[in-house]
Amino acid sequence: MKQREFPLDRGVIGRRAFIGGALLTGAALRLSARPADAAAQALPMRSEPKAMPAQRRWTPPPPPVPAREGVAPLSGANLWFWDTGGEGEPIVLLHPSTGSADVWGYQQPVFAKAGYRVIAYSRRGHKRSDGGAPDRLGTGVDDLRELLDFLKVKRVHLVGSASGGFMVPDFAISHPDRLLSMTIACSQGGVTEPVYRAAVQRLNPDTFSTMPASFRELGPTYRAGNPSGVEQWATLESSSRSGTQRVRQPSKNRLLWADIEQIRSPALVFTGGADLYMPVPLMLDYASHLKNVETAVLSESGHSGYWEQPEAFNALVLDFVRRHPA
Repeated sequence: MKQREFPLDRGVIGRRAFIGGALLTGAALRLSARPADAAAQALPMRSEPKAMPAQRRWTPPPPPVPAREGVAPLSGANLWFWDTGGEGEPIVLLHPSTGSADVWGYQQPVFAKAGYRVIAYSRRGHKRSDGGAPDRLGTGVDDLRELLDFLKVKRVHLVGSASGGFMVPDFAISHPDRLLSMTIACSQGGVTEPVYRAAVQRLNPDTFSTMPASFRELGPTYRAGNPSGVEQWATLESSSRSGTQRVRQPSKNRLLWADIEQIRSPALVFTGGADLYMPVPLMLDYASHLKNVETAVLSESGHSGYWEQPEAFNALVLDFVRRHPA
């Protein structure tokens, strides 16, 4: 895995390092160079806790850039999308299970103003998209391929968060010729390897899924300090459903380690330091099975890094995709 240094004033200490300055103490964490040595080494703290009035206040997403909205008539369902258009390389954003194409307010204008064509869509059963026939669920990979064909997009940078990250390796295996790069953010990556799945199951108690989504997916620092942001996140989550239940499509490939290890596309894999679904050691284990990978950790973030630490999230993704152009 590669390591790349960044200036501290960008909130980035380095690959395999905390991204986005720690809000309470200013503490930093640098991870070891290899997943096999996943023990973390703490760097010295500042002598006093850092005040955080600006970072503690919720800053709403910036105004979006103009984008075309529409419904793509795919073979199994009609999916709602938006597309900023333009001649830039396409970045396709794949939302979490608790979201829809609406959740990318912090990313859409930033990526578009950086020169990229930004596309997002709601998967089946999510806001403004059909669920499709229950006995013909298809796969997320096939839906994505059809959408790209509909939009006349040949090659893309894929950015998937949480369950959206499950589709990224699945698509990379099925359509490597259509990928410029792949980013898996705060996601277990859809792997079906039994030992890995057993580790995932040990992370959360049986009652975990009954807890509020905002507790499960937002880190404690954010929940404690940004009540307005938590409220807005919860609004987006509650409005993301098209029906009473979200559609869970099967993967197209097995997604065992042997399958993941065949991927050659440039990959960025990162998680939140307070992510209850994908803790750092599990992320490093996942990344160790990719051949061309970089890793990072979002400081104090939970499972929704795109929302909790958007500046760091965006800086990570933009730096990565810029280094892997067509």
